[in-house]
Amino acid sequence: MDSKLIEKKLKNLKADTPAQFGIMTPQHMVEHLTITVKISYNRIKIPEFELSEKQKFQKRALLETSMEFPRGVLAPGVKAGDLHPLRSVDLDEAKQQLVDSIVAYNEFFAYEPNIDTIHPRFSRLNHEEWEKFHTKHFMHHFKQFGIW
Repeated sequence: MDSKLIEKKLKNLKADTPAQFGIMTPQHMVEHLTITVKISYNRIKIPEFELSEKQKFQKRALLETSMEFPRGVLAPGVKAGDLHPLRSVDLDEAKQQLVDSIVAYNEFFAYEPNIDTIHPRFSRLNHEEWEKFHTKHFMHHFKQFGIW
């Protein structure tokens, strides 16, 4: 994942940038992406689980086709209309934590290129699958705030 590209795009995101869809604020979105990146390199661990047939289909559709990340999909464990409490002092700190997490992600997979880690909806993903997921996930949320 290109941390410099992400950092460049984040420069266009301000605390008062309005969402074009969804209920997240810019800081919620950045913190959400940070959590997802940290999950992908085992900084935040998710228990392993078996995929249902529906989840297998969704995983294949998202990772093996040109399908964009769909709008309205809730992160696992989040109820409609709910937002996680903010963790960072402000948006600038959240942006830096996201960039730092991308650097750590790249280092992790450079050192452990063949490892699979647990995704909260799709179970085990390898580095190539995480790259596809993150690309679509970042694009989705950056489009949410008009910075992609």
